[in-house]
Amino acid sequence: MKRYINPYAFLLLVVFLSACKVSKDIPAPKSATPEAFRGAALTADTSSIGAVPLKQFIAEAELRKLIDTALLRNYDLQIAVKNIEASELLFKQSKLGNIPSLNLQITGSSNRPSDNSLNGLSTSQFLGTSHIEDYNANLGLSWEADIWGKIRSQKQGAFATYLQSREAKKAVQTRLVANVAQGYYNLLMMDAQLQVAKKNLALNDSTLRIIHMQFDAGQVTSLAIQQAEAQQTVAAQLVPQLEQSVGVQENALRILTGQLPSAVERQASLDQMVVPESLSAGIPSDMVSRRPDVKTSELALAIANAKVGVTKASMYPSLSITASGGLNSFKASNWFNVPASLFGLVTGGITQPIFQRKELKTQFEVAKVEREKAVLQFRQSVLNAVGEVSDELIKQEKLKQQYTIASSRVQTLQKAVKNANLLFRNGMANYLEVITAQGNLLQSELDMATLKAARLNSMVELYRSLGGGWN
Repeated sequence: MKRYINPYAFLLLVVFLSACKVSKDIPAPKSATPEAFRGAALTADTSSIGAVPLKQFIAEAELRKLIDTALLRNYDLQIAVKNIEASELLFKQSKLGNIPSLNLQITGSSNRPSDNSLNGLSTSQFLGTSHIEDYNANLGLSWEADIWGKIRSQKQGAFATYLQSREAKKAVQTRLVANVAQGYYNLLMMDAQLQVAKKNLALNDSTLRIIHMQFDAGQVTSLAIQQAEAQQTVAAQLVPQLEQSVGVQENALRILTGQLPSAVERQASLDQMVVPESLSAGIPSDMVSRRPDVKTSELALAIANAKVGVTKASMYPSLSITASGGLNSFKASNWFNVPASLFGLVTGGITQPIFQRKELKTQFEVAKVEREKAVLQFRQSVLNAVGEVSDELIKQEKLKQQYTIASSRVQTLQKAVKNANLLFRNGMANYLEVITAQGNLLQSELDMATLKAARLNSMVELYRSLGGGWN
């Protein structure tokens, strides 16, 4: 008694097997984040400036204009957009993995066998010709059943790669926004320092004139004039030095915005820039969900998981079905004689790799190792991100303290210079005390401008490190 395989039972088995996964995905480890950032203020507020929209975080109109231009014209950002387009095309192509492939083939051939061969004798005897013609036009279809989820894993990998390209674009944008903002604040710092240098130069000119008058009256020696002139050259040398730095920074900003080097218009001053008294960092788990580089590492783990699934499925049997049909004739005149020239063929088969010189097994083991590396790289990216936020929080607090001390010092030295000049004019202080007071004030005001810019830059860097700048 013959036993036949029920085709419906076979199809049910195929569907059941296709639902099985041959490998288990490893999720991104959530324990990689601490409960709080080091240096964060103890508060019940769990909001983060990283979630603040860019237009709200950057309120300065001129800076906003520079950032908008950079987002539109920066070449690194445009390249990132092209990478997204390429990844999207590959992902769309991968979604068609379950669809059968269809090929059209049209061939024509002529074979002239030897007269002394068996084929030649048969051809001349039965067909009455010395050559054989064959004309064929057919459609070929092939399809592989995704029993072990190989095609599904390929789709998952392509989708994760597409998402990676989007996160890469966000990372470029956050860094671009931070660089433009920091470059703008550095320009304002140099403007402030240039004003300080010019003001100090004018003050030195006034002091030098008084010393010349005292020299003419025989009250001081030429040494006093020489020391006053030397002090004046210190402030004078700063002017071209700072103007050079301004020009270089302007060129850098223009290049970031995708424009040719030129001057950057600005009406604001460093004193008008406000640094908030406190900046909320939120909780680390929220930062991880926003930072593009951390998300990229998490997606790399998804890609590694998908590759493990593909390599594992390659070791299992594959079911493929092929079919072809069309027109075939040994005479061109009969090629389109339907239905006599019609033919069809359907085949199905299961292929099980047996001996591949351990290539498939090695690929699977390597894919598992790469997946373990992806887990470690994800943990490292989280660790680096938490470290960056903690660094900026500490900087914010310590720069604030330094700025307060520097501001107090500048106020004290401004009074000292004013008093020294009054005493000098009335003959109650010598020129060395005046020169010393002016030199100390110059350096203190330069340091104060540097600290103000450092606070602004740290604020922007904290915003970036918390995942802000792409929304």
